[in-house]
Parts: sequence; structure tokens; C-alpha cells
Amino acid sequence: MNRFWKWAAGIFSTLLVTAFAVLSYMAGSPKDAYGMVRYALPHMRRGNLKVGDDAPDARLVALDGSDHFHIRERTGGRPLVIIFGSYT
Repeated sequence: MNRFWKWAAGIFSTLLVTAFAVLSYMAGSPKDAYGMVRYALPHMRRGNLKVGDDAPDARLVALDGSDHFHIRERTGGRPLVIIFGSYT
């Protein structure tokens, strides 16, 4: 029976390392994969917004870093584009 548990632990470890390697490749690096598992996955949920729905109100920081505004203040006659991400 002891031999069975060694094999089971070996197979489980191999699958775990393989899954982390694939996730690291998809995320870009092991650091990004760890961050995604640690911070993003526990809080990830599917929303119920549909095309054409109003955006939820949130307080955002402008590009200059000193100006703060709410989404509702800027949605009027002109389109508002909000980019969540980094290009660095």
C-alpha cells in the first residue's frame, strides 16, 4: 500500500507542475501565473452586463494622476473609452 501512495503522490505532483507550466505559458511568466492564481481567481465572477447596458458607476483616476472623476460624470453626449490594463 505504501508503494501506491508514492505513485499517487508522484502522478499528482507531475500533473500539478504541468498545469502550472501551462498556466505560466498562457499568462506570460510564472510570476504572472502566481498572481493570477493568488489574486484574480478567488475574485473572478461572471457579470450580467449586456451590450448596450450602462456601465456601473466607479471613481476613476485620470491620466494625469491627480484628477478623479466618476463614470457617470463623463457619460453624456460623447463616448467614453476606459482601458483596464497595461501596455508596458
